[in-house]
Amino acid sequence: MSEQPFLTDIKTLRERARRHIEQGAVTEGYKADRETVIRLLNEALATEIVCTLRYKRHYYMAEGLSASVAAQEFLEHAQQEQQHADWLAERIVQLGGAPNFSPEGLSTRSHAEYVEGEDLKDMVKENLIAERIAIDSYREIATFLGDKDPTTRRIMEDILAQEEEHADDMAAILEAI
Repeated sequence: MSEQPFLTDIKTLRERARRHIEQGAVTEGYKADRETVIRLLNEALATEIVCTLRYKRHYYMAEGLSASVAAQEFLEHAQQEQQHADWLAERIVQLGGAPNFSPEGLSTRSHAEYVEGEDLKDMVKENLIAERIAIDSYREIATFLGDKDPTTRRIMEDILAQEEEHADDMAAILEAI
């Protein structure tokens, strides 16, 4: 067993905190490659923006017998996807990056696609497909981050949990149509 204490001694912690103070929340203990993490977060941000836009369109375009239930889910999901985008943008800034909200290249940065769908069933299917893409890509990002950036990993895991709920919601609506 190691003789090294669990926590770095207080004097060392204090000295390290004073060095590179301009880096804000990013301390010497940060182990991830910040440029890579910021790139991944900007891709996830683009994904959340595209999903927000798709869900909003589907909310306004939903028609048919099951439309009211589906439309309410679309609206709720759009609001949650926007919240995810905000969380991601905040984290990018904490890491010293700049969140990329530019519409130019948005669809190529996004993991999910913006597909309008012909009818309500198509809209639900496209949302379910997008959620499944987000689930896999966000799980991979969380795994990649591991212990190197636990804060970003936790954010991705929180978003992942909601994306899984969204997928369950879309699967249930699809089954009911």
